[in-house]
Amino acid sequence: MGLPRFGRPNPKAEERGGGGNGGDDDRKGIPISPNLYVANCGPAVGLPLDAIASVFRRFGQVKGVYAADDSGGRVIVCYGEESSAGAALTAFHGRPCPDLAGRTLHIRYSVLQPTTTSTSQSQSLPVCLTASETNIPGLHLLPDFITPMEEQELLAAVDARPWISLAKRRVQHYGYPFCYQMRNVNTKQHLGELPSFVAPVLERISSFPNLDDAAKLSLDQLTVNEYPPGVGLSPHIDTHSAFEGLIFSLSLAGPCIMEFRRYAQGAWFPKAGSSADMDVANPDNCSNVSRRAIYLPPRSMLLLSGEARYAWHHYIPHHKIDIVNDNVIKRGSRRVSFTLRKVRRGPCQCEFPLYCDSQR
Repeated sequence: MGLPRFGRPNPKAEERGGGGNGGDDDRKGIPISPNLYVANCGPAVGLPLDAIASVFRRFGQVKGVYAADDSGGRVIVCYGEESSAGAALTAFHGRPCPDLAGRTLHIRYSVLQPTTTSTSQSQSLPVCLTASETNIPGLHLLPDFITPMEEQELLAAVDARPWISLAKRRVQHYGYPFCYQMRNVNTKQHLGELPSFVAPVLERISSFPNLDDAAKLSLDQLTVNEYPPGVGLSPHIDTHSAFEGLIFSLSLAGPCIMEFRRYAQGAWFPKAGSSADMDVANPDNCSNVSRRAIYLPPRSMLLLSGEARYAWHHYIPHHKIDIVNDNVIKRGSRRVSFTLRKVRRGPCQCEFPLYCDSQR
C-alpha cells in the first residue's frame, strides 16, 4: 500500500504566514492541520521514530511518524486532532527538547498530498529481501557470506592502505585500475596479484551456488568503494567489453538498497528537455523501464550473472535512510563494498547486443 505522502511547507506561504506558530498568522498562509513537519529530528540524527512518537504522544493520539524525505533528519508527525498538533507545535517549535537529545526542533504544519498515479507507481516499488523475489535471471544474494570478525578484518586491511579520493567517495583498485572516464580497464596496466587479505573471500566464492563453471572464475580485479552517508551510485551496467559475465559485490559496514532497471531502448537516456538528475530520481519519467529493488545487508554477497549482469542497470539511491517494507533503516557512518570481477581479454559476445558496447 505504501506510506502516506505529505507536502513540505511552502516557503512562500511561510513568509506570508509568519512561521507557523499556531496563531492568527497561520490562517493567512499555512493551513492548520493535524500533521506536523519536524526538522532536525529523525534516524539520521540518532532519534528513532518510536522515540519521537513517544515524546509527541503527550499532546494527544499520534497516528504515525514518517520520514519526511530521504535525509533521515526530518519527519512527519501525524496526530488524530488538529488541537494536539497545535499544542505540540507551540511547545516544541524553536526550543531545545530535553527528551529528544536536546535538539532544537523546527516545526511547521504539513498537509497530506493526494496520491497521483505516477506518484503511486514511483513510491510503491517493493524492496525484496531475497534475489528470487526480484525475478531477475542471474541475480543471487547470499546473506552472512562472512562473519562479523571477518568483516572487521577486511575493513582494517583496506584502511591500512591508501585510498583514492573521487568526487563523493573513496576507492582502491587491485589487479587492474578502473578508468572512470572510459568505464573500462587498461589490460596493459597490471598492478599485481590480488592482495592476500581477500584470499578467504575468493576461496569461499569458488563454492558459491548457482555457478555453472567454477573454473571460469579466476577473478583478477578488485575495486573497493567507500560510500559516506547519503552517497550512492548512478545507474549503470558494467561495461561488457571490460569484464566477463560474473560480478561479485560484498557489502561491508553498512546496509543499502540497490535498485535494478531494465530499459527497453538498451542504455538509459534522459528525456529531451529534462534534467538527467530528475530522470534518475524519477524513472517513471522514462518510458518502457522495468524496476526492481533489493535490500543488501552488511556481510552479504551479491552475484550479477547472465541477464542481471548484462541487461539491467544497477543503482544505489543517494539516501541517508532507506524504507524497507515500511521500516526506516538508517545507513551506517560508511558502507564499503568489495567488487570482484575478471577482466575480459576480447570482445563480448553475450546474448544481449542491445546493451553491449562490443556489438553496437
